[in-house]
This record gives sequence, structure tokens and C-alpha cells, in this order.
Amino acid sequence: MRARMLLPALVDLIYPPRCIGCGAEAGAAHALCPACWRDTVFTAPPGCRHCGAPVLDAPGRGGDIACEDCTRIPPGWDRGASAMLYGGGGRALVLALKHGDRLDLVPPLARWMIRAAGPILQPPALIVPVPLHWTRLARRRYNQAAELARAIARATGLPCAPRLLRRVRATGSQDGKSAEQRAANLVGAFAARPVPAGLRVVLVDDVMTTGATLSACAAALRAAGADRVDVLVAARVTRTDALAHGAADA
Repeated sequence: MRARMLLPALVDLIYPPRCIGCGAEAGAAHALCPACWRDTVFTAPPGCRHCGAPVLDAPGRGGDIACEDCTRIPPGWDRGASAMLYGGGGRALVLALKHGDRLDLVPPLARWMIRAAGPILQPPALIVPVPLHWTRLARRRYNQAAELARAIARATGLPCAPRLLRRVRATGSQDGKSAEQRAANLVGAFAARPVPAGLRVVLVDDVMTTGATLSACAAALRAAGADRVDVLVAARVTRTDALAHGAADA
């Protein structure tokens, strides 16, 4: 027993923990170094009720507030939360997971998403990832949203249904499209199997840009019987992030 307790400390002594962002020495495994931590903007209440982006609460609102983007284009889901803003360290982590085969990022990202979710992950809830079309899945080899959804389900004990929602039509890149064009591009792109009665659906994705994909998924889930659809993402693109990096990243 004592040897098993000492083994992790011995491993850390020989192989010091490395930052998941830049690879520098970190204070703990699966964590960020101080520099990357400062460069990563984590969300915290009060935040937008639809996406979790920081907003100033008003007296008497009780946290029931929406950001400018979600007010301008109302989303198709109920409540939402995000762990980070898509800029700086948050952008680097999302891109590394999506395009860099960095599946080691799934546990810490899932942990941060759970922390940001609040009541969204209270049972009864069914975790459902945003799906990839099979052609893109074949090229990428894994669906980052599904990996995050499974990790969140394992950590919370909630059920996960990775095949409940399907992308039935390839839509191509959303790069360069306006919010309206993105929404039009996704019409009929998703279909859902019947949603079990009494379960609230929590849609999971890595990043939210305009919310067009998540709204299209929510519409398909409602058509399949879901009474309520909430959203949980690793990172939220704000208008400042979009101007700095463009929507292609997301």
C-alpha cells in the first residue's frame, strides 16, 4: 500500500509535471503553468444565461442576463455555459484538441467544463455530443465533442448518448459566413433518434462561435421529443475573439 502511495511522487520527481499548454514545468499534472494560466480567460458568474460569456449583471436580475451576441441572435437552446473564452490560451487548447491529436487535453477541459456548468449538469440529464459527419470523422479519426462528452459523463455519473444525434448532411466549412449564412447552411444537417422521456439534454461541443450549429442540433433534438436542451462548451468565441482570429478556427 505504501509503495503504491509513493509511486506517483517518485514519477513526478523523475518526470516533473508539464504544462498542457506550452510544455513548461507546471505545479501539477494536467494543469497550466502560471504564464499559460494568465493567458487563459476562464468564465465565472455572473455570465450570459445562454453561453456563459462574462456580462455585467443588473440589480434585481438575479443572474438572468444575456450577452449582446445572444440578445442579437437568440439561440435555439435554453441555458448554456462555457469554461473559457476563445482567445489566448483557450484558443490554443481548443485547436490542439481539434487538430493536434491532443486527446490528453480531454480530462482537464472536461474538468473545467463541469466546474462552469453549475446546475446545467444536475440530474436528470442526458449528455449528447455535437456529431461530425462521417466523412470528417474519417479524416480526423475522432470527434472531440464526443470525447469531452464521455469524460463529463464519467466524472458526473450522468448517462451519455453519443449516437442519439447524427449529422446526416455534410455542410462544408463555416469559414467566412455570416451568422445568417451559417444558420442556412445547417438546415436539415442533423437528425435525432427519439429522446427518452423525462431527461433534459445537455449538448456538448468544444467551441461556440455564433451558436448556429448548436441551435440546429437543439432543433433536431426538440423535434425528436426533447422538452429542454441546454448547452455546455469548452470555449466561447466573443466578438473580440472573432475579429482577432476569425471564425475559421472554430
